[in-house]
Amino acid sequence: MAEALLSLRINGESVHAAAPAHWTLLEVLRYRLDLIGSKQGCDKGDCGACTVQVDGEPVLACLTLACAAAGREVRTVEGLGWAPEARDGCHPLQDAFDRWDAAQCGFCTPGILMSAEALLRKAGRVVTREEVREALAGNLCRCTGYTKIIDAVVDASAMLVGPREQA
Repeated sequence: MAEALLSLRINGESVHAAAPAHWTLLEVLRYRLDLIGSKQGCDKGDCGACTVQVDGEPVLACLTLACAAAGREVRTVEGLGWAPEARDGCHPLQDAFDRWDAAQCGFCTPGILMSAEALLRKAGRVVTREEVREALAGNLCRCTGYTKIIDAVVDASAMLVGPREQA
């Protein structure tokens, strides 16, 4: 089977990968670029474990053809630590998930982080629990009751906004 050469922009870097034209973005990320943070869960768009951002919007990488991402900015969970708001390679969301014990097995965590980061970036303020629930509606977690995840995202939003803007 013939492979196409894809030119992609992943986590701020231009990369090239050869892959069959029918491959999804998830397959290219995991099996050609060794970016294994995005998980291969259901392969049907039901679980959200594969969530990445394309041009700043959360997308399901298992349902997105890799060729559709050509020329667009793709951000994976590996790229969170390089964000301007990251400190010492750790995004405030990652820090909050650690402090709140929001990850148990961790399989869903990369997708949740990518959905949550998009929410916080767009909001630019402290978010409500309801906003977090809505933003994470497409991300399934079988280990938690979501309470600590929601608490961590709200806490991270407060960290990003800072004390002056919260008043």
